[in-house]
Amino acid sequence: MRLLLVEDDNHVAAALSAVLAKHGFQVTHARSGEEALQALVPEGNGFGVVLLDLGLPDQDGYEVCGKIRKRTSTPVIMVTARSDVRSRIHGLNLGADDYVVKPYDTGELLARIHAVSRRTAHEDPATVGESALRLGPVRIELPTRQVSVDGSVVQLTRKEFDLLALLAQRPGVVFRREQIISEVWRTSWEGTGRTLEVHVASLRAKLRMPALIETVRGVGYRLVAPAA
Repeated sequence: MRLLLVEDDNHVAAALSAVLAKHGFQVTHARSGEEALQALVPEGNGFGVVLLDLGLPDQDGYEVCGKIRKRTSTPVIMVTARSDVRSRIHGLNLGADDYVVKPYDTGELLARIHAVSRRTAHEDPATVGESALRLGPVRIELPTRQVSVDGSVVQLTRKEFDLLALLAQRPGVVFRREQIISEVWRTSWEGTGRTLEVHVASLRAKLRMPALIETVRGVGYRLVAPAA
């Protein structure tokens, strides 16, 4: 797999590139946001994953992520020292597929890279079954991957949509955390659980319906269908 590493620290980039190469990745190193954007032309330029550090010399990493998402659907993993949920949600809202908090374990990073890259090799769970789902004021168009609340379109990331569509196909049914991670992220790696929590929080905020997705403590989540 070709991987674009966006990192301004040459020593960090060299060490990480060596590790990634040992695991079969072809690494291209970009030292700035602009260099990264140029490397992704045209249409992602064949990269399987973008590993994006947020501390770049020319542009804020969040800004770079937004620009990347406008140009390509290539998965983006943010690397950040900001561990608070609000910062993570902001990154996901801009189109990031996942994040890794510094300092990180190399095994964790590799697991997350493989997890997000597998999305292109499997059928999206949201495209199976009916063409549209209606849950009170919420309408989920599966073929176009569009969600609206009371007729107003809500912009969701890929994983947010997949998560919502999965829960919405069986309202009231409790989905175990392991099951959700397996079907949406295509992995059984336990560390993805924190990513799931952030995506649930982001969905609640974007849809402005905090009670729509209920947390079943110790088990998982279920969608509570609102009144029509």
